[in-house]
Amino acid sequence: MIRTVHPKKTILSANLIGGLTALSLALFLQCSALAAPGNSGGKSSPALNTGSDTIHSIQVSKAQTSKKHKIRLYPDARQQVLFFSANGEDGKVYQLYLFDMDGRLVSQAHIRNKETTVLTTISEGNYLFEVFTDDERIENGQLTVR
Repeated sequence: MIRTVHPKKTILSANLIGGLTALSLALFLQCSALAAPGNSGGKSSPALNTGSDTIHSIQVSKAQTSKKHKIRLYPDARQQVLFFSANGEDGKVYQLYLFDMDGRLVSQAHIRNKETTVLTTISEGNYLFEVFTDDERIENGQLTVR
């Protein structure tokens, strides 16, 4: 499941809370609220692993980074979901492609400049990722979910 969050619709504060910016905290709270029991009309959320399948860590290592476009791939504090955000040129669309180690496309996400999306259905394993804008690869690297 992919959910796009528009930062302009999030209430912002100028204070830093525990090393997180207010925007990061607001995004974390939105994801926590989505995953909380009872918020899905009595149905359990299939997006988050429960029980023995719980994800303990998400590690991102970049092989290529862009100086012109600030791309961020980072987990939430509970290491349950992966955020993908971009801050570059106005009007740009950024595509994230996530591949398993056999080269099969596992997930993809598209966002516009200054947006953040949440990827919640990533299983344990090793992945390769690539980020494109205007058919140009601007970042790539590896993602490990344990």
